[in-house]
Amino acid sequence: MKKNIAFRSWYYFRQGWSTYFAFIFAAVNTLTVTYYLAIENIPLLKEIFPTFILYVITLVSIGIPILVLVGYVHFKKSSAYKAEADITIESHPHFKRMMRSIEFSIPLHLQLADILIKLTNDEKLSDEQLSRLSEIKQKLKDHMDTSFDLK
Repeated sequence: MKKNIAFRSWYYFRQGWSTYFAFIFAAVNTLTVTYYLAIENIPLLKEIFPTFILYVITLVSIGIPILVLVGYVHFKKSSAYKAEADITIESHPHFKRMMRSIEFSIPLHLQLADILIKLTNDEKLSDEQLSRLSEIKQKLKDHMDTSFDLK
């Protein structure tokens, strides 16, 4: 799995850049530009925010709770995150494989539970149950043969 060290490093670099560096850089840049280009040139705003530090403290104390609320709404209250997750699952080959595996494993677990109950009660399996087990076994074998083909 770690054969692609260059691609893995590229992915980690992009995550570090976009999640941490670019985020912090953009926040500092926005605060600096808005203060020195807008607030310093508008007398009313300069009276409200006489120093850059006061401006930063005010915006951070108001902005962080608002952004936390927006993030919460995005994940918990809107359909936006569900749509993003649906698209990720639909397009990601590993998720597709996991879903196919789950589709096969649930009926298998149910069948195994029935067999365990019968064996616990010293009952014999019917020909139909044995046939069903053979079908499930064949489906699982076919699934294993094709599940590593992630196309």
